[in-house]
Amino acid sequence: MSELSSASSVDDAEVARFEAVAAQWWDPKGKFAPLHRFNPVRLSFIRQAAERRFAAIGGTDRPFEGLRLLDIGCGGGLLSEPMTRLGFAVTGVDASERNIGVARAHASSLGLNIDYRRTTAESLLAAREPPFDVILNMEVIEHVANPKTYLNDCAKLLAPKGVMILATLNRTLKSLVLAKIGAEYILGWLPRGAHDWRKFMTPMEVRALLADAPYQVEGPFGVSYDPLADRWSRSSDYSVNYMMTVEPTP
Repeated sequence: MSELSSASSVDDAEVARFEAVAAQWWDPKGKFAPLHRFNPVRLSFIRQAAERRFAAIGGTDRPFEGLRLLDIGCGGGLLSEPMTRLGFAVTGVDASERNIGVARAHASSLGLNIDYRRTTAESLLAAREPPFDVILNMEVIEHVANPKTYLNDCAKLLAPKGVMILATLNRTLKSLVLAKIGAEYILGWLPRGAHDWRKFMTPMEVRALLADAPYQVEGPFGVSYDPLADRWSRSSDYSVNYMMTVEPTP
């Protein structure tokens, strides 16, 4: 499936930036090295949120068998693949054809059955896609053209007892120094221009985007980087990176 709605909130310039380095998604020392280091804390948070929502038994090999998961802005599949191994029926969507091509090829080489599509949340909603139990919205909202429309459309794809997990960057002086200037221009962790600090969102702003809709928003849950240990971990500090959960209210 390759469908991008004319009413999409996709920012073409943002998509082009990621397409330019799409071949490096699975290179742990390439352009996406920060995401590889970030992945363990993201995966742990996702699993805990899903276990809390669905009372899954964390000790089983595939605790989420039978549940549907949507990975929005899936890139090369860094989250889609481990979610599939946990038993989810995963749909990974991305606005970049190159990202989807990389994701499909990598999953195929490992024998993983993942429904990758070049499409958007808006297009899935317009096509009346069946609801998803879990939606991953990780490091995407800071790249879209219309955050309010985008986030509400994503939330409408949730099943009544589902949960959406959102991760993004706070718009603070600290994030400007560390996540923008430091990560892109000093340390070279990210390509220059990967982020527009003005599009970072505070937790209060994220909540406001869903204020008129029937959703319960929890968080922010901070994530911090320890340069000595070269490791990311959950933290009470949400001034740079943070995560939130969104659940439909009864």
